[in-house]
Amino acid sequence: MSYELTIEPLGTTIEVDDDQTILDAALRAGIWLPHACCHGLCATCKIDVLEGEVDHGEASSFALMDFERDEGKTLACCATLQSDVTIEADVDEEPDAESIAVRDFPGTVSRIETLTPTIKGIFITLDEPMHFQAGQYINLEIAPDIGSRAFSLANAPGHGREIELNVRIVPGGAGTTWLHERLAVGDRVTLSGPYGRFFVRKSAQLPLIFMAGGSGLSSPRSMILELLESGCELPITLVYGQRTRGELYYHDDFLALAERHANFTYVPALSDEPAGSDWAGFRGYVHEAATDHFDNDFRGHKAYLCGPPLMIDASIGALMQGRLFENDIYTEKFISAADAQQVRSPLFKRI
Repeated sequence: MSYELTIEPLGTTIEVDDDQTILDAALRAGIWLPHACCHGLCATCKIDVLEGEVDHGEASSFALMDFERDEGKTLACCATLQSDVTIEADVDEEPDAESIAVRDFPGTVSRIETLTPTIKGIFITLDEPMHFQAGQYINLEIAPDIGSRAFSLANAPGHGREIELNVRIVPGGAGTTWLHERLAVGDRVTLSGPYGRFFVRKSAQLPLIFMAGGSGLSSPRSMILELLESGCELPITLVYGQRTRGELYYHDDFLALAERHANFTYVPALSDEPAGSDWAGFRGYVHEAATDHFDNDFRGHKAYLCGPPLMIDASIGALMQGRLFENDIYTEKFISAADAQQVRSPLFKRI
């Protein structure tokens, strides 16, 4: 059984299966709806139901309060249709965004590389190429008893059928532990994508700052590689942080890129490198390294931040102190079900 969903203010009507969420149906039809955690906890995907009936699913009472349900609001990531429905959503017009319908892609694990003691590079050759925009992510089906997990695409678009995921093992995390310890070359996997609204605003024609921490390097790496391969001549700066030199992956590759491209600058930072080591680069956190490199003046740039929530929050604070504000800052946080319960600034609703 299926129902019709009309999305205002677009005026677009799509078919939705009775067990399919509003968000999944929209994304698979190539229609972007704002969302973040996909767990019914962060309220980013809150929409108004103008006509029809919905089942609110597992939306938390904190993200969707009782009075909001009475007012006809629901969360697109949890809600399913009980009839034909009309909704109204906050759909931003983004001239640089591509509208790419989400699809399912089967593939084969072609390579697994140890990038750091805690991060593996997982390479998957898809049965057919997936078109995506640099900065987007996929959902990888792991095992029936675990479900799917989201991972950013670390390779540039347009490189055939092989994609790259950088997976950091999370202590106690069933999904990342399974991928690190049980996934093998030759295994068949299924993933869906592409997802996400994290992309370069190329039309702005402003210098670019990328700030990343941990395995949050994936999206910035994809974006930077795509920019350089396409002949972008704008100044591009990557500030990338890890704790120690052993965790700083793709370091030599970025040094080589900086040698080949005069417009690309690479600023690595280590926050916990042992004293007395031969590390000659910046010692400290990403936001501190960026402030030092730009002399606390970020005006006239576009900044793209990707990494753990604490790194994102510290970087936003540093950028704003250096006079770069909301309209020029774009973020991608790794949001788990636990992270989504943290307080999120109403000023930043990019991802």
